[in-house]
Amino acid sequence: MKISSHKITTMGFLIALSIILTRVASLRLAIGGVEGIRIGLGRLPIILGGIIFGPLAGGLIGAFSDLLGYFINPIGAYMPHFTLTSALTGIIPAIILILMRKGEPNIFNLGIAITAGQVITSIILIPYFLNILFGLPWKVLMLPRIISEPIQVFIYAYIINIILKRNILISRSNKI
Repeated sequence: MKISSHKITTMGFLIALSIILTRVASLRLAIGGVEGIRIGLGRLPIILGGIIFGPLAGGLIGAFSDLLGYFINPIGAYMPHFTLTSALTGIIPAIILILMRKGEPNIFNLGIAITAGQVITSIILIPYFLNILFGLPWKVLMLPRIISEPIQVFIYAYIINIILKRNILISRSNKI
């Protein structure tokens, strides 16, 4: 990954945006005294960073978002499990899009990549970690996620598709 001041600045902005959207502008539902479900757009900047800058950058944005978010606004004890999950949120969609090897991703390709990432992280790993760490039952954790994730995946794919199209137009106009 070639590092430029533009990439570092944009990645820092995406980290800050993810922290704000996750810690401040999201709906949290407690289950058994523990945050069981979080509905919001906090993962959008992580996924976007991975798609634009690659899997390594997506992983770094996700990991730093979780770490800095915890130190700024801790919610319970620090659990590295969730830092790993946050990093994978940026890594998986980027890798899937690379494996698809199609030029600019369309909304369908974005939907597939984001769905795969969210199934692995939000539907499998987070409930698993909440179960082993806090003993929360799977049935209670799974139903709301199965309902909310398709909606969030659609929103993520739609917004990222718009951002990528506008980014293409901007980069083409700068070359002229």
